[in-house]
Amino acid sequence: MDTIKLLTTLDENYLPQLQVLLTSLALNNPGEKFELILLHSGISGAALEGTARQCSAYSWSFSPLPVEDALFEGAPVTKQYPKEMYYRLLAPELLPERHERAIYLDPDTLVINPIRELWETDLHGRLFAAASHTAVSELANGVNQLRLGTEHDYFNSGVLLMDLAAGRREIVPADIFNYVREHRKGLILPDQDVLNAMYGERILPVEDVRWNYDARYYSSYLLRSAGEYDLGWVMQNTSILHFCGKEKPWKPKYIHRFGILYRHYMQLARRETA
Repeated sequence: MDTIKLLTTLDENYLPQLQVLLTSLALNNPGEKFELILLHSGISGAALEGTARQCSAYSWSFSPLPVEDALFEGAPVTKQYPKEMYYRLLAPELLPERHERAIYLDPDTLVINPIRELWETDLHGRLFAAASHTAVSELANGVNQLRLGTEHDYFNSGVLLMDLAAGRREIVPADIFNYVREHRKGLILPDQDVLNAMYGERILPVEDVRWNYDARYYSSYLLRSAGEYDLGWVMQNTSILHFCGKEKPWKPKYIHRFGILYRHYMQLARRETA
């Protein structure tokens, strides 16, 4: 089997969460080979040692790639629009050409079942595969469509299957920078808004209950599925849990259902990386 290329972007503060994600990935994808590609802004080699050791223990490749500032000359870069927000959309430009596709994961995710099926998904010529969060109300989806002038569902950018080869042909950094410059006052989740506004028609929809399950909304998923997507179904069928929003399961007083599962993987990660 070919090596699955896994891409993430983060700052040093999220390295502990990355290690939890990697622990869940390894335990639930036995026999798979991964290459972890990390786009970052100057995380020190010392800070990356733990992640490097973890990947080595799994016999995975680890490719930390610092991003040069030169690409962002003239780009709208502020506290609200840090250069890091552009990294996932600019991945085709930033990654070596040997990488033809990648699965992008936010570090606030858990992988609780195999992901090869996502990796092997036929994109049918699209740039990305992504999920819209069906547990969120149709009203919110409509508001985002009106706000961005789109007709498709509003896709979450935390889990993306990316055709990097096609992206090198179609995604132009200057176009992204110009869009942000022209629409900066109307962008709420800037990188996600840009993904939807500029490339939403080039996204293949995938099921969020399998590939990007919003961990805040168990009750909504259960209700919308007439009781089918219960806890047992999720544990057996969902591959990627996404801990969206400001509340995070590694913080005190997290109240949502899957917090205890996340803490289980936190404990396993501590044992592995001690």
